[in-house]
Amino acid sequence: MSSTYDAVVIGAGPNGLVAANLLVDAGWSVLVLEAQPKVGGAVASDRGVDPEFVHDTFSAFYPLAAASPTLRDFRLEEHGLQWLHPPAVLGHATPGGWAILHRDRDVTAAGLERLHPGDGQAWLDLCATWDHIGDEVVHALLAPFPPVRSGLRALTKLRRAGGLDLVRMLLSPAADIGRELFGGPGPRLLLAGNAGHADIPLDAPGSGLMGVLMSMLAQTVGFPVPAGGAGELAAALERRLVARGGEVRCGAEVTAVDVRDGRATGVLAAGEHFGARRAVVADVVAPKLYGGLVAAHHLPDRFRRRLEGFSLDPGTVKVDWALDGPVPWAVQPEHAPGTVHVADSVDQMADALHMVSNGSVPADPFLLVGQMTTADPSRSPAGTESLWAYTHVPQEVRDDAGGEGLTGRWDRSECERFADRVQARFERLAPGFGDRVRARRVIGPHEMEAQDANLMGGSINGGTAQLHQQLFFRPVTGWGRAETPIRGLYLGSASAHPGGGVHGAPGSNAARAAIAHDRVQRVKRLGRS
Repeated sequence: MSSTYDAVVIGAGPNGLVAANLLVDAGWSVLVLEAQPKVGGAVASDRGVDPEFVHDTFSAFYPLAAASPTLRDFRLEEHGLQWLHPPAVLGHATPGGWAILHRDRDVTAAGLERLHPGDGQAWLDLCATWDHIGDEVVHALLAPFPPVRSGLRALTKLRRAGGLDLVRMLLSPAADIGRELFGGPGPRLLLAGNAGHADIPLDAPGSGLMGVLMSMLAQTVGFPVPAGGAGELAAALERRLVARGGEVRCGAEVTAVDVRDGRATGVLAAGEHFGARRAVVADVVAPKLYGGLVAAHHLPDRFRRRLEGFSLDPGTVKVDWALDGPVPWAVQPEHAPGTVHVADSVDQMADALHMVSNGSVPADPFLLVGQMTTADPSRSPAGTESLWAYTHVPQEVRDDAGGEGLTGRWDRSECERFADRVQARFERLAPGFGDRVRARRVIGPHEMEAQDANLMGGSINGGTAQLHQQLFFRPVTGWGRAETPIRGLYLGSASAHPGGGVHGAPGSNAARAAIAHDRVQRVKRLGRS
């Protein structure tokens, strides 16, 4: 059996759905094929921990979605999406109290000033700098590389924003920026913790830009959540697509891209051939696309050799709890944060991240935490909390700094033992935490990949975010755009520039590249006729 469309999109994660929506908007007939029973990929939610609680299975807070020009243009609110915000965006417990990042910059500054005189004004100064250039930075990061238009706009504003001093700062490691700008631990922890959302060492270039970007997004657009669960964001993208004539088939795993004479002409899935007249867009992690769905013999030798050096980001272990009460923090924050970072200090955070990159399971892992009922009261019964924490672990474990002999098998026993270690960190900050646990679920690297094939070994960003695999090095040197060595095939996953995060940029870039190439081909055909 065979059906033919203008474009076939492999994968109904956020990037695949963004690409499909843009192609449908351009008047193309589009089919999206998804292996799992429902759309969303790593944007999903369920009631598997406790029937009365909604937990986001993978990603949860969406500052990059709120900042994404493409997603804003989709007007997903017209398709049922509602964004909600917690009382405070982000919190980090410090020896002197909580460092709180509030959407109101004056509230943020006042809290930091109480922790250390002078830090409040320094924070406001950083916000003022971002006001001058922040929008252009975001646009440049999310645009195809090189970002010509947004880059030129950013250059015109650079002098007013601080000139070369600003460039030097953004290229500095996150730990250095914190020490340079602030005198106390509060804002240093906020910057470093936000940098820790990626796998760039805190003492390495690139981490500073990540820390400033996420902190300023928290200050401007917040860390919003979809009302009812992360899956509502994916559902809104699907509803928009279908309303405009697109088609989605779930439970239809693509097993091969059909390549003829060097061009992608369709895909094989569920025993059928689906033809693609104009393009195939792959929301597929690079190692599973090249040499996997695309047979190795279709790829140039140099490309295959370069792909051998492709680096995944670390694995992930996520723990979900259904709590019969709020987290019993030893010191209650003035404003309840939706996101919480757990680390004793910037140095301890840096040590934990270094251990992961060096193959060691940390004894005291750096935790990213979500208080979801705090952010969205519909997530659990009144007076309870839908809570999660995740942390990174090595893709290949060499040793366990915690001394418990974890080997990286990440079977049920190892996952539960590591979750006990994570829970012990909560007990130190919130005595009696364990007494409030009504149910717990641990999702290890193998379960993540089983539920979303792009999350290889629990890798959540489609490949490392370190500089050697960004920009025109992503996924391999010389292929930093959506185009691939196969004509008509476009890489639209987080393995493409600009990488991980729910912003839809890889899918958007792939769709726009497909449309542009098709337009050129049509002009050539008209010229020949």
